[in-house]
Amino acid sequence: MIIKLDGELVRIIDVTHVTPGNLRGFVRVKGRNLRTESMAEQKLRSEDMVERAVLDEKVMQYLYHDGDGYHFMDTATYEQVHLTAESLGDFVGYLKAESTITVEFYGEVPVGVELPPTVDLKVVETVPSIKGATANAQTKPAVVETGITITVPAFISEGEVIRVSTETGEYLSRV
Repeated sequence: MIIKLDGELVRIIDVTHVTPGNLRGFVRVKGRNLRTESMAEQKLRSEDMVERAVLDEKVMQYLYHDGDGYHFMDTATYEQVHLTAESLGDFVGYLKAESTITVEFYGEVPVGVELPPTVDLKVVETVPSIKGATANAQTKPAVVETGITITVPAFISEGEVIRVSTETGEYLSRV
């Protein structure tokens, strides 16, 4: 969620409701300022007013990654936008070239992405599978084509395509 806090756009990362004894409860939020990209923690009371930022969404195609960041193209107007790795956060590991995703805009400024619930990735490096190792659920690490490491079952080998949840980062199935 992105909110306006003290005139700045902040992406909320963690929310904790605190009730300290006989005092009034409050909410402790941890967020990233989208302009300065700094992390901050703030205490919000029930009297504090917070405005939720209204975001526009555009369907865009991920083109490529270079030293500066990640480049996306609007599928309707063919305009290109640039996002930094910090603004994308953990979603970077699930971006494949030419994949279609939803990019969130606040006014004309891109502020984040919304990925599909699952993505299919090719395994490029893992230890060899062991024949007959199906007595209990054994897992092993596997590096996929985008560079992230996923924990997969022992029967997955190099070159196979697997389906991964973008929300939890867990292996779901073979494709």
